[in-house]
Amino acid sequence: MSSTTAGVLFLLALIVALAAVHVPLGDYMYRVYTTTKDWRIERGIYRAIGADPKAGQTWGAYARSVLAFSAVSLLFLFVFQLLQGRLPLHLNDPATEVTPALAWNTAVSFVTNTNWQAYSGESTYGHLVQMAGLAVQNFVSAAVGMAVAIALVRGFARTKSTDLGNFWVDLVRGTLRILLPISFVAAIILVAGGAIQNFNTHTQIVDTVTGGSQTIPGGPVASQEAIKNLGTNGGGFFNVNAAHPFENPTAWTNYVIIFLLLVIAFSLPRTFGKMVGSPKQGLAIVAVQGTLALISWTLTLFFQLQAHGTVPTAVGSAMEGVETRFGVADSAVFAASTTLTSTGSVNSFHDSYTSLGGLMLLFNMQLGEVAPGGVGAGLYGMLVLAVITVFVAGLMVGRTPEYLGKKITPREIKLAASYFLVTPLLVLTGTAIAMAMPGQRAGMLNTGPHGLSELLYAFTSASNNNGSAFAGISVNTEWYNTALGLAMMFGRFLPIILVLALAGSLARQGHTPASVGTLPTHRPQFVGLVSGVTLILVALTFLPMLALGPLAEGIHV
Repeated sequence: MSSTTAGVLFLLALIVALAAVHVPLGDYMYRVYTTTKDWRIERGIYRAIGADPKAGQTWGAYARSVLAFSAVSLLFLFVFQLLQGRLPLHLNDPATEVTPALAWNTAVSFVTNTNWQAYSGESTYGHLVQMAGLAVQNFVSAAVGMAVAIALVRGFARTKSTDLGNFWVDLVRGTLRILLPISFVAAIILVAGGAIQNFNTHTQIVDTVTGGSQTIPGGPVASQEAIKNLGTNGGGFFNVNAAHPFENPTAWTNYVIIFLLLVIAFSLPRTFGKMVGSPKQGLAIVAVQGTLALISWTLTLFFQLQAHGTVPTAVGSAMEGVETRFGVADSAVFAASTTLTSTGSVNSFHDSYTSLGGLMLLFNMQLGEVAPGGVGAGLYGMLVLAVITVFVAGLMVGRTPEYLGKKITPREIKLAASYFLVTPLLVLTGTAIAMAMPGQRAGMLNTGPHGLSELLYAFTSASNNNGSAFAGISVNTEWYNTALGLAMMFGRFLPIILVLALAGSLARQGHTPASVGTLPTHRPQFVGLVSGVTLILVALTFLPMLALGPLAEGIHV
């Protein structure tokens, strides 16, 4: 079987599995966020934190709760890292010193669901920090994104109301009822596939092939691997992430991991459709996401399976930086999926991708990671793009734009436009400053267009809360830790504030009945329109920089 055929079959099997769980998982999440019944353990948590689960919140109160919870999480994780040498389950041999700059960067990274790593996991953090610090944030940062998405959906579903729900209820339910049980099952599956799960520290194994000794690291890997992908986090237990055989042992575990990082994001549109009373609306949103994802998967596979590029090639495709147990095709699907979501998990070396293959990974993130995007973040990002689309369509026909019975007034479109502009501003400004400073340019592994691509990728990944890297740039410096940390923080919380403000504005409106001039938003016409607007907006914003980086490199070749 050829690599191309194997890649197509792998992709088809993935699509079938995602389609099979779309309705049942989407319906289950709908029930989680709409039921009035609390579990006993949930009531205990509400009492412990002093939250009233029956009290609704305005968009401002909801936003303050998100920011307060995230601030406390950031402070805890920052201090936790600096004190790890005094904690149990620390590494046997001396670990890499965690500087305040690295601790800040890592804390921001995991709290913002970015999971950017400027360190080697197995030689930097002990098991307790990995479990009680990083893995916990994998759960709750994902639950925060889902909660914000649900709050925006309530903004569309409710009329003449200021109540967007209760953040603490949404956070607890998303963690306990969705993320935790699925992660538990996924971890068992990964252990069955060969992923390790133990509390061993570094073990010296003698009698290697060359007669020397080899350090074999251990740790609670499978449990972190499950949630890092399910929650579209991406932070690996090991430096090489999902390319390490202890995290991702076989081709079939590779398939499971890709499925995990896509499954919730592709099912949430069904939850959206149920909550607004029209499953067709959810189907339209997932159709847009699926269309954009299919284009990306196809092009990435095509560019990586060609026998030419800027990297050494073998057997008709780009093999440098690719694990042989996965192959080029499965690695390309993984790379496209991890950049289409906000996962950042990698099983191959993105810096070694062909020029146009690397271009696709950059473009995936620059789409805003909405195809399907991170858990929660992908849905609210796509709904913002839908708002912009109906505004553009309204201009075309000279009518006040409407979406789901809500008028898109100047206030809504200003909030939506501001949301879209945050990430490009962070990406382009950060890249420009780094390129203007000789000391920061020195961190690039390559020069010329590929070096620019490394820098552009770093700020694109941080600002979009993705976390993957070209891996050709040295970022564990005080400047990069600070700059990328700021990009991650502003790239996460500014859009969240704007989304919640948009939700509050929509919820206060009444319901506008559909008329003959209302754009149908559940038909293929709307799917194509949203897809086109998304691609055009991103192309207009990032094409000049892409032309200087991966496109210039590809043309030169």
